[in-house]
Amino acid sequence: MPDKDLTSLTIRRPDDWHLHLRDGNMLRAVLPETARHFGRAIIMPNLVPPVVTGAQASAYRDRIMAALPADMAFEPLMTLYLTETTDPEDVRAAFENGIATAVKLYPAGATTNSASGVRDFEKVRPVLDMMAEIGMPLCVHGEVTNSEIDIFDREAVFIDKVLKPLRKKVPDLKVVMEHVTTEDAVDYVRDNPKNLAATITTHHLIINRNHILAGGIKPHYYCLPVAKREAHRVALVQAAVSGDKRFFLGTDSAPHLDPLKLQACGCAGVFSATNTMSCLAEVFEAAGQLKKLEAFASLNGPRFYGLPPSEQTITLRKGDPITYPAKIETDDGPVTVFDPGFDLHWRVET
Repeated sequence: MPDKDLTSLTIRRPDDWHLHLRDGNMLRAVLPETARHFGRAIIMPNLVPPVVTGAQASAYRDRIMAALPADMAFEPLMTLYLTETTDPEDVRAAFENGIATAVKLYPAGATTNSASGVRDFEKVRPVLDMMAEIGMPLCVHGEVTNSEIDIFDREAVFIDKVLKPLRKKVPDLKVVMEHVTTEDAVDYVRDNPKNLAATITTHHLIINRNHILAGGIKPHYYCLPVAKREAHRVALVQAAVSGDKRFFLGTDSAPHLDPLKLQACGCAGVFSATNTMSCLAEVFEAAGQLKKLEAFASLNGPRFYGLPPSEQTITLRKGDPITYPAKIETDDGPVTVFDPGFDLHWRVET
């Protein structure tokens, strides 16, 4: 049946390969928004203080599971925050004992709570060499932080100045370029099939930089990496709907309280966990590739991480426009849900 005639689609239960859950009251409020539709997620470690050791990752996982409603099933896949003093043997033990699935690389100062990140990549070389040996993936926030580099160019410069040299030095390291935002990154992944993949967010498939800046500043669309030109958004959509196994979903759903977004120096992050699957169905349907949604959301990620796809399924059913809440309430205040700017007709049934 052609995509344009489909009114329902059943796929394996999706996973989110890049997710921020925060901690405390925020964790308790936003976790159900992910667990409602997603079976697993790669959990970002940029708390304050960051999740650096295996013991810290284990404790954080326990807090996540304690916050999970009793009627929901969800598996958090923990990551370790890479610092210049990270102990390679602690990372090895965390991986081999099933505590940590991946290590997260933040260039120092690249995004929220990244001050403890890496400045001198030679200082983390022993960790990267060990990870290549045991097959543990490195999740990369791919932006340089030099203030002289235009913010819209920082991903492309990172590829040339940091990622290419790093992968030449450690060619067996499995690398996930997270939340790619440019045609440059898409092309780099396509041209380098060995040990390389990329996640793409829901919001970067939908918004470009005009959505943030045209007609007034829209702080709820501000994220890092920042959305780029329309040509880059189109390249991301083409990659996502292609079925190419190297591209898969990582929402980078990143909740911030509204007062922290709506200020003179607002936080970067888009919270999309609540309506991501409905948004993605609209994007894939518009591209005439609705049947490729399962590969992007449910199959490609597990394949790269060496995990089995979910045995469970969800069904997306098309109908009248769905109303999602504009905000999620936490005990500390509201969090605004991503607004795609168009009606959503695909309802998720689990």
